[in-house]
Parts: sequence; structure tokens; C-alpha cells
Amino acid sequence: MQIGIFAKTFPGSTPLEVLKAARDAGYASVQYNMACSGLSSLPTEVSDNVANAVATASQETGVNISAISATYNMIHPDLATREAGRRSFEAIAAHAKRMGSQLLTVCTGSCDAQDQWRHHPDNDTGAAWSEMVKEFRHLVQIAERYDVRIGVEPELANVINSAHKARTLLDTMQSDRIVIVFDPANLFEKEEPEAQKAIIETAVHLLEDRIEIAHAKDRNADGGFATAGKGVIDYPHYITALRDAGFRGDLITHGLAANEAAGVSDFLHSVLGRS
Repeated sequence: MQIGIFAKTFPGSTPLEVLKAARDAGYASVQYNMACSGLSSLPTEVSDNVANAVATASQETGVNISAISATYNMIHPDLATREAGRRSFEAIAAHAKRMGSQLLTVCTGSCDAQDQWRHHPDNDTGAAWSEMVKEFRHLVQIAERYDVRIGVEPELANVINSAHKARTLLDTMQSDRIVIVFDPANLFEKEEPEAQKAIIETAVHLLEDRIEIAHAKDRNADGGFATAGKGVIDYPHYITALRDAGFRGDLITHGLAANEAAGVSDFLHSVLGRS
């Protein structure tokens, strides 16, 4: 298991400066964002030169591109907005392998038109589920065209808001192009320690055959998000659960400031060493 970080944690608009910062803070890989190439996070076009610059920076720094963000609101109530996100997904997918990754991460979306990370009561309806499945069918076709995978992360505010719903999606779609981005902090807000462990273990067991990368952030006791190692999640337990499930992928931290990155790297390496 190697330690990575969201590239966007670090300031900079060229891949070389961002990946150097990640390397210097102790990370072996990144989940890349096209904003680190001076583009929009959802660009309408990615040129060969832009893609080559990412690949070159990865080679020069030794920092792998574990995944690339292609996150848009897959069930945005405005179809034109959704289609624009899909076009950006394809623009990134077309150059992903050139940049060094075959994994694009997405957001299963919210019916909230202003904020894809905010819960909306309609997210739990059959209509929202149906729209999400339709959108995935489009993305699977794109993924097959460019030989990439689609990383789905259960998020409490989205349609896929639990490990059980993620499993249902996998079973419904029956496509090996869809894999899981696993983040324990997205599975609950406030739970007692033993309940947290049970939730994490159950989720890992349900999804273990499809977990492509794992995330590392934390929860405060009041339910808010926290930097990994500074909250209530039992990280040795989490890492042990992943290892017991056979996970050997990248552990990617996010939700932290650049000046915290080196300390979180030390923390995660320490946990990996003793788990």
C-alpha cells in the first residue's frame, strides 16, 4: 500500500511544481486534478501537450498518477449541465492513459442544483436512482472507448450514500469498468467507536472485490470532517480491515491544508508500519 494525496492540496498551475510538492511532503502518488495543469477541473478539452506535461512531471518526480478527478453532478436537474459534465469526463478520459492513469473519479450526484455535495430529499427516490443509472450507462461506453475505469465513492449527501447502495450499483451495472473509491469518513457522521468499526468492516467486506483506491480523511466527534489522524476514526483498525480484504492499492489523503501534508504523510506511514 503506498501513500498518496490529492494533487490540488498544493498550490500551483503546472504539474511539475505540484508533483514536486507532493514528493517533498512524502507522497508516492496523487489523485490528479486538471486545475493543477492550469485548466478547469472539468475542461472542455485536454491537449496532447497538457497530457504529456503530466506524464513528464510524474516521471521526473517519481510520483504516480493514481487517479484523475472527472467529478460532475451526474443527476443535476438540468440535463444540459449534466451533458456538459459528461463531455468533460470524455475529454479527460481520452488522455488519461497518456497522463499515467486509467482511473477517473466521479460524483454520483445530488438533486440539489447548486451544490453536488449537499443532500437533497429527492436523492433517495427511484427517479434519482434511474437517472444516475442512465448516466452511468453513458460513462461506461466512454470508459470502454478509452480503456479507463470509473471510480465511485459513496458520499452521504449523494445518491450512492452507503456501501450497500454502492454494492447495488455494481450488481445492477454488471460492468468491470465501475470500481470503488473507499473513504471511511463518508460512511457516517457521529457514531460510537465500536459502531464506527462495525460500519467500516461491513463496508469493506461488501465492496472488497472492487475497491480500487482508498481515501484517508477523518471525522470530528461533532460529525464534521477532520484531517486524517486528528479525528475519531481508528486508523490502525481501518488499515487492518483493508489489508485483511486483500487491498494493496493507494491510500490517498485529502481534506487537509498544504502545511499539514508532511505531518499526515508521517502519520499514515506510521500506521502502515504498525498495522
